[in-house]
Amino acid sequence: MSATLTEHDAAPRTPGTRPPKPETSAGRSPRKKKFPFAPWMLLAPSIVLLAVMVVYPTIVMFITSFTDLEIKNKMLDTPANFVGFDNYVEVFTASDFPAVLARSLGLMVVLTVIIVAGGMLIALLMLRLTKGWRLLVSVGLLLAWAMPPLSATVVWGWIFDTDYGLVNWALNTLTDSQDFRGHSWLANPWSFMMVLVIIIVWQSLPFAAFTFYAGLGQVPDEVLEASQLDGANAVQRFRLIVLPYLRNVLTAVIVLETIWNLRIFTQVYALQQQGGLVSETNVLGTYLFRQGLGEFGVTAAIGVFMVLLLMGISYYNVRSSLKEEEA
Repeated sequence: MSATLTEHDAAPRTPGTRPPKPETSAGRSPRKKKFPFAPWMLLAPSIVLLAVMVVYPTIVMFITSFTDLEIKNKMLDTPANFVGFDNYVEVFTASDFPAVLARSLGLMVVLTVIIVAGGMLIALLMLRLTKGWRLLVSVGLLLAWAMPPLSATVVWGWIFDTDYGLVNWALNTLTDSQDFRGHSWLANPWSFMMVLVIIIVWQSLPFAAFTFYAGLGQVPDEVLEASQLDGANAVQRFRLIVLPYLRNVLTAVIVLETIWNLRIFTQVYALQQQGGLVSETNVLGTYLFRQGLGEFGVTAAIGVFMVLLLMGISYYNVRSSLKEEEA
């Protein structure tokens, strides 16, 4: 078997010398890659918008949280003084912020659990329904989702109205008494929270239901049929097959609902205007709004804490999901 030697193979090499560089088809060395300007040019408007609308206000809020900036500084055009961590100490020791924080976190957990579980049940139900019933349920969900939060809160406020509310009338009719005549659902903090949970869940379920329904369509039917033939019941199929396929979707819904439920404002504020006790029903959003009318430094400290809290919750959920995927 004979081998053909090229010119480079045949030429003797002296010790310590490097072999010749390979040449391209054009006879020149390969060029360096150019910087991809086109993708960055397309992203530039979004980056600028994020920098102006998110990054800059966040930096200003962070700096303001370490000052004693108040409304009088704005009116008199005087600079604020640097106070270090005094605003943070005041928030957690000399105010009712800890109680508001505990109330907001508890409400967030309750709302997220109900919305995620209810959305999953509705999505599973839609898989079982016929085309006509599925369309009817979808239209009903879209109507609830499309209603503005303020309008929905006003309507539900009328339903739970003290004198002319539908709930009081129905309870009086069922009990054949007048025990609920003039009963105020918003005056008591616990019943206030019950009405608030009903309003928010009613408007948030459609998003979770449609998202889970779209995710369920990605689960292979042959895998479900094979597991059913192997003797797996409905609960086992859901836990061992459906949930792994929906892990990313479930994580996204939980993260979004957690953030949204911790930032609720419109529904709480509107119900407070209809008869709720502000001091007993404030959440982070309404508390921040009312605090921000005077002491901007303290308000900025609360805002910084909320940002860090939301980032921590989101990071934990996303990181847990990534760890499960790597495993």
